[in-house]
Amino acid sequence: MGSLSIWHWLIVLAVVLLLFGRGKIPELMGDVAKGIKNFKNGMAEDDSKEEPRTIDAKAEEVTKDAKKTTKS
Repeated sequence: MGSLSIWHWLIVLAVVLLLFGRGKIPELMGDVAKGIKNFKNGMAEDDSKEEPRTIDAKAEEVTKDAKKTTKS
């Protein structure tokens, strides 16, 4: 009673085909595949565009002080 027989799976398959139609399922799978591909491409672009950033507060202060003295 707890396990699903082949008849259960056939009924589930028939209901899915009735709900979505024959052509809709491959279309949905294609959309899912495109989404995954775009996600992977986006992640690869993010990794390649990122540059390591370091912030040195003292260096910024020295730069600001130097700009102030040259303007005066």
